[in-house]
Amino acid sequence: MQASARAYLEGGRTGAGLAALRAEVGRLMAGFAENGAVAVEPAALLPADILIDLYGEDLRARAYTTHDPILGEQMLRPDFTVPVAQMHLESGAAKGRYAYAGSVWRRQEPGSARPVEYLQCGFEAFGDTNTAQADAEVFALLAEALRGAPVAPIVGDMGIILAGIAALETTAPRKAALMRHLWRPERFKRLLERYAAPTPQNKSRGALLTAVKTNTLEALLGTHGPTIGLRSVAEIQKRAEVLLEDANTPPIPATQVALLERALGIKAPMGEAIKALRKIAIEMPALTLATDMIEARAEAISTFGIDGFQLPFEASYGRTTLEYYDGFVFGFAAEGRTDLPQIAQGGRYGALTRAMGRETPAVGGIIRPEALLALGGDT
Repeated sequence: MQASARAYLEGGRTGAGLAALRAEVGRLMAGFAENGAVAVEPAALLPADILIDLYGEDLRARAYTTHDPILGEQMLRPDFTVPVAQMHLESGAAKGRYAYAGSVWRRQEPGSARPVEYLQCGFEAFGDTNTAQADAEVFALLAEALRGAPVAPIVGDMGIILAGIAALETTAPRKAALMRHLWRPERFKRLLERYAAPTPQNKSRGALLTAVKTNTLEALLGTHGPTIGLRSVAEIQKRAEVLLEDANTPPIPATQVALLERALGIKAPMGEAIKALRKIAIEMPALTLATDMIEARAEAISTFGIDGFQLPFEASYGRTTLEYYDGFVFGFAAEGRTDLPQIAQGGRYGALTRAMGRETPAVGGIIRPEALLALGGDT
């Protein structure tokens, strides 16, 4: 790679290329400011333990970390949402709108052509209690910023899968396990299939569970010699009790699994998707509130001159991004450019603020200016 190349933009670090990139960042930031955003600039080096707790352990493999003898483990900023949310919550303000621009860093798989450093320009809004209207405003703001660029929008809603899991007739531990794998669709599918099938009989596991039932676990372990490893007998006992409870749990009804899979498989214009969800909600009423929100959002988007009911909707969209979205999700993809990531993306993340100690309505989105300029167009 040439020294002047950056992310997806050749020549973006020197001369005219750098000037064009700075001008594009300035244009985006000015648009955010016109919509009430205050410019902020979080630190590039952040406490790693807090970020890993909030983003999820999977982030560690993709983050650049270092250890400081005074500050402890630190991490190069993987995105802006968490540090901006922290700034807002620490301010004590009920509402706030913020704009930012700067580099983020992510490790990539060996052989990947994706950059390890790239720019994000973003807008975050906190405290707006009219959820549908706030979602629509952020979506419309990014759509306007991308006007003239060859990009196509897509929208979804994590509320569908969250409501579907909550409605399943199964135990809280099984629901929690499904929740942990929301953002890993293949693992989620395998886990759901396993929970829908009868528990298989396993001789070794059967002996372990019998020992738990009869309080002879320590004796059973003793027949295999001294324990090896870090787990104590008490820890093995606790884990075995979890396995025993799971072994005695009836399968999730096949009808419920089929309804959830039908809902998650929906890909259609938003108006058609709403109709399809309404039909499923007749048999799975827990989806009704999430569907109501989708319809209200489509109506709100339409007030910005965009036909919300014609937007492409995918119920499973957003399940491979960072693990904090819990409602509306959206993106803008470069048409015919599979070499580029999504040019823009965003969503709602109220649950993240709850984990940070003060739940507040929160929605935002980012644009990748280098990728946007690499597209050309009239922005």
